[in-house]
Amino acid sequence: MGVLPGAIALSVCRQGWFDVEALETDYLVVGAGASGMAFTDTLIDESDANVVMVDRRTNPGGHWNDAYPFVRLHNPSAVYGVNSRRLGTDEIDEVGPNAGFYERATGAEICDYYRRVLEKDLIGSGQVRFFGMSNYIGPDAGRHRFESRLTGETTEVKVRRRVVDATYVESSIPATHTPPFDVETDVRLVTPNELVDLTDPADGFTVIGAGKTSMDTCGWLLKKGVPPGEIRWIRPRDPWTFPRRNFEPLEHVPLVMESFSRWTEAAAEAEDVPDFFRRLEANEVLIPLDPEVEPETLRGATLSQDERDDLRQIRTVIRKGYVQRLEADRIVLDEGTVPTDPKHVHVDCTAPGVDTPPTRPIFTPYRITIQYIIAPGTIPFSPAITAYVEANRTDEAEKNRLCPPNPGLGDAEKFVGQTLVMHRALVAWQGEPDIEDWRQRCRLSYTRGMNEHLDDPRMQDALERIAEYQEPAITNLDRLWELAASSTS
Repeated sequence: MGVLPGAIALSVCRQGWFDVEALETDYLVVGAGASGMAFTDTLIDESDANVVMVDRRTNPGGHWNDAYPFVRLHNPSAVYGVNSRRLGTDEIDEVGPNAGFYERATGAEICDYYRRVLEKDLIGSGQVRFFGMSNYIGPDAGRHRFESRLTGETTEVKVRRRVVDATYVESSIPATHTPPFDVETDVRLVTPNELVDLTDPADGFTVIGAGKTSMDTCGWLLKKGVPPGEIRWIRPRDPWTFPRRNFEPLEHVPLVMESFSRWTEAAAEAEDVPDFFRRLEANEVLIPLDPEVEPETLRGATLSQDERDDLRQIRTVIRKGYVQRLEADRIVLDEGTVPTDPKHVHVDCTAPGVDTPPTRPIFTPYRITIQYIIAPGTIPFSPAITAYVEANRTDEAEKNRLCPPNPGLGDAEKFVGQTLVMHRALVAWQGEPDIEDWRQRCRLSYTRGMNEHLDDPRMQDALERIAEYQEPAITNLDRLWELAASSTS
C-alpha cells in the first residue's frame, strides 16, 4: 500500500476515512483537548516525529465541546491554545465588561480554533493522524489499541517511542457530570447548559457550587436581569480568586512580573501557612470572593474587580456544608436545611472543573503523563514545554527535573505546594539557555517578550525582588509544605 503522510503504516485503507486494522507511529497521544493539542503542536514543531491522536469526541477541544453557551476563557486568548497559531487578535478590549483587558475567547470561538489547528496545522503537517469517536483501551502484548465508538472495530497501534496520556488531568463540567446528591422528581434541577433553554419563569434561582462555573452562572443571571435578591448561592467553602490585572501578558507583562515578585517575597518571608495567605492578600496576589469570610479553596478563578463587585451583590449565600439531597420543598445540607419549592430553579455547578489526581513522574519508560507544571491560567503552557523537553533532551532523569508535576489546585493549602514546584521549575529552566529562549518566544507563556520591557522601572524592581527572594522562597516553601501536609494527615 505504501507509506501514508507522517510515515504511519496502515494495513487497510478505504476512501475518505481510514478504516484501520493496524498502524505504527512514534507517539500515540490519547486525548485531543487543550493539553493533547498543545503537546502535539510543539512536538511536531520541534521534531520530525509522527503522531497518532485518539479522542472519544468527534472534534478536538476536549471539554470545550460540552461547555455551557456563555462560557469564555477566564484568562487572555493571547496565552491560550497552541504555540503555532494565534487565538484571537492579541488586542485589548476597549468597550464592554472586559474593557482594559486582553480579549477572552468564547467557547464557540475556542472550538472553531481547535478544529482549524487540527486540520490546517497538525494533519496539514503530514505528521499527525487523528481518530475521533474512538476509545483508547490500553496496551496488549506490547501493542496499544483503540476502538471505534461507531463500529466497534479495534485498531492496534505499534508505538515506537511513547504513549502520551493527555487525559490524566481532565476537566469535569456540569454537562457531563452526575450530581453528588440525591434529587427528587419534582425538583427543577438544571445544568448551566440547560439554563439558557428555560421556557417557564422561575420564582428564584439557587446556584450550587463555589468554583469558576458557579461564578460564571451567577454573573450570567445578573447580566440577564435577575435581581440579586432572587439568587441564592450555596458555597460550602469560600474561594480565593486571582485579580485579572495580574494575568495580562504582552504589553502588561511588567504587571505580571510585579505580582509574581510579591508572591515570591511572601513565600520567602511567611512564618506559617496562614501568614503566607495573609501576605498574598495584602499584596493583592489573591483576593477573597467575600472579604468577610476566610477562603478555604483555590481553584484558579480569575476575576476583574467589576466582576467581583457584581458577584458580591448576591447576599444570600448559604454556608451549611455540601448538598445531600434536593427535595420538593427543602434542600438538605450537611449542617441543616433551607426551604425551596417546585417552581424554584436549582443550577448544578458542582463538577470539579480540573481534576487534581495524585502527581506522578511526567516521564516514565514508554509513557508521558501530562500534568501541570506551572499554574494557574497556564494550562496549555505545561504540555507545550513538556513536548519541547521531550524533543530536545534525551536523559529521562533530566526531563523529569525540568518538568516536575504540580499538585494542582483545590484546598487552599495546595497553593503552597504549587508555588514550590513552580519555583523549582523556573530555577531549572533559568539554567537552560535554549529553554529560556523558547519561553521568550512561546505565545503560551505569560512572560513572552519580557526582555523587551527591561527598561520599565516596574520590571527592574520585580526582577531584583525575584533574584533576592527566589532561593529563600524555595527553602521556606519546603518547610511550609511539610507543615501543611502534617496538618492534614
